[in-house]
Amino acid sequence: MRPTLEPMAAKTILNRVRVPAMPFDWSINPYRGCQHGCSFCYARSTHAFLGRPADDTFQRHIYWKEGAPDILRGQLARMARLGRMPGHVAVGTATDPYQPLEAKAKLTRGCLEALADYGVPFSVTTRSPLVLRDLDILRRARVLSVNISLHTLDMRIWRRFEPASPAPWRRLETIARLADAGIPVTVFAAPMLPYLTDTRKAAAELAEACAAAGAGRAMVDFLRLQTPEVKQWFFGTLERHDPELVPAYGRLYYMRAGLPDSYLRPARERVEAEFRRRGLIGRKPKEDVGRTPVDGRFGAEGTGGTDGSGAGPVGRADGHAAAACDEERAGSGCTPLQLTLF
Repeated sequence: MRPTLEPMAAKTILNRVRVPAMPFDWSINPYRGCQHGCSFCYARSTHAFLGRPADDTFQRHIYWKEGAPDILRGQLARMARLGRMPGHVAVGTATDPYQPLEAKAKLTRGCLEALADYGVPFSVTTRSPLVLRDLDILRRARVLSVNISLHTLDMRIWRRFEPASPAPWRRLETIARLADAGIPVTVFAAPMLPYLTDTRKAAAELAEACAAAGAGRAMVDFLRLQTPEVKQWFFGTLERHDPELVPAYGRLYYMRAGLPDSYLRPARERVEAEFRRRGLIGRKPKEDVGRTPVDGRFGAEGTGGTDGSGAGPVGRADGHAAAACDEERAGSGCTPLQLTLF
């Protein structure tokens, strides 16, 4: 079934993030909805802000922000005149900026070109090897990190919980090629699924593969079911594929979005220990050296630097969710253009 693709009018593309715990101060999400349709995606409920159900419509009805690169350039030009350039822009905090539609639409590519031209430091979060298409931009840009989401090497788990996303081995290849190109790579080992991906053996295999591929750092986080819509969709998937785990998950997530500390603390310790053993956690980030854009457009001198938070995100996945929801509720300035298809 082919997705419905609908353009959406956007007043802004660069959106202020008002979550104090986040290491970035601005975000960009060129798309609403995501063709990957991962069962645990915290952004699924944002479709409700558009009057759409939070079921598989999230992956079947995709909105793309028309003229996003040009709108972004307009925002950056105004900020440069004021000498108030962003310190860290996170690309892809809500939906994957390299989902399949990007291959044709090239909105993410256009936005990265704009950020590179203005010397703005940024990070990108994706599951897709399509990011490799844009190596020419990444090599000249001030890339803080390309974050590859990868929480399991188990093909069975991948097929059950995120079957429309690129396979784990393709993501490992992407990590390797980015690292070979000198691009800083962080692995988002998230969300870890209780009893499925958080065993010591699974964590060791994942950490070893990521280290061997050339990842520089890793961030571990566990499943959060932030809204009733997300919880209902995930439990439906779990009941379909692993019904024996439904009672255990019911106890863990009863009347809460996250795991109880009695489960989370030891699980986090054993998973992070495997990444730490391979030098992927606890490593000091490299300094942001960046590159001067070819046209020299930085705005005020020094405005392209980091905000002191270090290269790449160190926050937790629930913070990304909060940032995404903050943008989708209030900051996007978007109105759908009905009945207009891609």
